[in-house]
Amino acid sequence: MMSFVDCWTRTAATLFSQALAGQPELVESFPRPFESGSFGFAATLEGEEEGCFFVTLDAAVLDSPLLGEGCDQKAGWSELLREVCEGAASELLARAGRNCRVVKFETAEGQSQVSRAFELRTGDRAWTILVRDEVRSTVRGEGRGAAPDDRTAVRTDAPVRSAHEAPAAGLELLLDVELEATLRFGCREMPLGEILELGPGDVVELDRHVSDPVDLIVGDKIVARGEVVLVNGNFGLRVTEVAAPRKRLESIRCLF
Repeated sequence: MMSFVDCWTRTAATLFSQALAGQPELVESFPRPFESGSFGFAATLEGEEEGCFFVTLDAAVLDSPLLGEGCDQKAGWSELLREVCEGAASELLARAGRNCRVVKFETAEGQSQVSRAFELRTGDRAWTILVRDEVRSTVRGEGRGAAPDDRTAVRTDAPVRSAHEAPAAGLELLLDVELEATLRFGCREMPLGEILELGPGDVVELDRHVSDPVDLIVGDKIVARGEVVLVNGNFGLRVTEVAAPRKRLESIRCLF
């Protein structure tokens, strides 16, 4: 049976390669002690899977600007790891049909017991990441260690949801919605008088250098950046960076 930690591993591998500089690889490894201390976070989940999921990282990762220069690395890791846990909950729903959500995400002490160990590798650098999975199914017959015959039990203990609560399954209903995406090469503010005087052959200089990436916009949100290419005689975009999943979902929210 697919567990929350399985979904977390798949989601983390994808988001880390997208959000972190150098597109580091998440590789499973043997647990090992941290060389320079550690810091961690705990996600509390409720629903058809509930409990706590702990992530502990090597403090040395804060010395590398994986989340960009000049930003608070620890705060950035907190936001990124929360997105990973929320994405894992969506993955669990899509792959196993079990609905849960992250109701709390906070800092936590390092865990002495470990469920899985990983290394985050980029170039010649590597950092240890340890996770402890205390998330368990609340659906009768699907708890870890349940007898095989119990799997036919009726789901009488599934949590009751409010009619005003947006289930994670709602996201799947939006996946086929067609949205208009726009490439923005640059912009410039101009007085109305200059706009009215424009004629054929005039050149409007934009605020972006020819070597700068262009923006892919949905709604009023930038969801990706990249370089312009030609595809069968048409303009195209080769994506070089993408916004975090939460930011991309905000572009959809602003349309409804």
